[in-house]
Amino acid sequence: MYAIVDIETTGGSHKNEKITEIAIFVHDGTKVVNEFSTLINPEKNIPYFITGLTGITNEMVADAPKFYEVAKRIVKLTEDCVFVGHNVNFDYHFVREEFQRLGYEYKRDVLCTVKMSRKLIPGKRSYSLGNLCNDLGIGITDRHRAAGDALATVKLFELLQTVNNGPLNGSKKHMLLSQKDMHPALDYGIIQKLPHETGVYTFHNEKGDIIYIGKSNDIHDRVISHFNNTTTKKALEMRGQIADVGYEKTGSELVALLLESFQIKKHKPLYNRLQRRSLNHYGLYTYNDSAGYIRFFIDKNASSDAAPLVSFNSPVEARQFLSLLVQKYKLCQKLCGLYESQGACFHYQISECNGACIGSEDPSSYNQRANQIISNFEYEEDSFFILDRGRNSGEYAVVQINNGKYLGFGYLNDELSINSSCELCNCIKNYPDNREIQQIIKSFIKSHPKIKLIKY
Repeated sequence: MYAIVDIETTGGSHKNEKITEIAIFVHDGTKVVNEFSTLINPEKNIPYFITGLTGITNEMVADAPKFYEVAKRIVKLTEDCVFVGHNVNFDYHFVREEFQRLGYEYKRDVLCTVKMSRKLIPGKRSYSLGNLCNDLGIGITDRHRAAGDALATVKLFELLQTVNNGPLNGSKKHMLLSQKDMHPALDYGIIQKLPHETGVYTFHNEKGDIIYIGKSNDIHDRVISHFNNTTTKKALEMRGQIADVGYEKTGSELVALLLESFQIKKHKPLYNRLQRRSLNHYGLYTYNDSAGYIRFFIDKNASSDAAPLVSFNSPVEARQFLSLLVQKYKLCQKLCGLYESQGACFHYQISECNGACIGSEDPSSYNQRANQIISNFEYEEDSFFILDRGRNSGEYAVVQINNGKYLGFGYLNDELSINSSCELCNCIKNYPDNREIQQIIKSFIKSHPKIKLIKY
């Protein structure tokens, strides 16, 4: 049996967004034998651009059932079924996350019609549902609505079965797909029981030494992907040495990133050193020269004790970035280390620099523009807490920044306590601050503008 599913959502992240509509067509391999479709109240605002794409408005879902009200029906409908979808991980992860919020672990084998289409019908210009169905002569009504897209996927699924001359097999998403060359001491039961949650995982050799540390929003699936990775010699070598797997749930993706960074620096695992790309080796720094001008310069991060404003993978990337800032804010090439000269910089000669290089522009005027750049890379507040999702319902992850310095993270169970600076401080476990940690936090805040910050 197959459950062919399509959903609409408030956005692209299953961790932060919610389902607004779901459609399920139960298929016995020959025909549809049951179906279910409903709008769902996501209990949060539907962004304007999402409404423009799907046509689903806040008014339409206001009186719709909430997910928990249809959860039991979804479980029963999809029981003993392969979960089928076009780009199935998107739909499956959203559905599983909704159940996770209810404290229920939803597990189904999965089948992706995108992957099956690439395999069975190669050479198409596009494998998006709309383009593929158009090429195959499959009509779609109500595009970007759950029932319309799910029904189109049903027709595609049936066509794929015909091309395959038999049933399509779902992947055992919750089983190891390859057990070849595994360490004999590894207990496969441990792998199968890993949680589909955010956190940090560790691989241990037969002596108990940590040989690899990683972070994922889905510990279970990420660990399995390591065991199925046969693309490189190092991946195969590491896989053969893994005798045990450990993990720590964090709930918060930010905390997972912070904890992963701390543990890698503490344990220095063999395969983190060998496999992880060397990132962010160069940084953009500032200082005030004897004349009072703010100067920008690029340096290796290891050469300075100060934290860079921003880091880069190479000096070329850093120079390109700084050149753009110089043009945008009309700074001096010479004062930014981009033009060597005893006199004026080239930009002054073409009226793109106001003359700080030869003292024609006073430091206070020049520094106003320089400080605009610096402020873009600094925290908006000196001291604040970051509140993120915890490891379970009702819990909050808390990260503390004090006078621009990272102090650590912790967890609070009491919702009332998040309004007390004292309670927030007391829950923090101290961790060291460094350049990488600062970069992680700043990047996370920038990419998650809706994350809750509490000033103190």
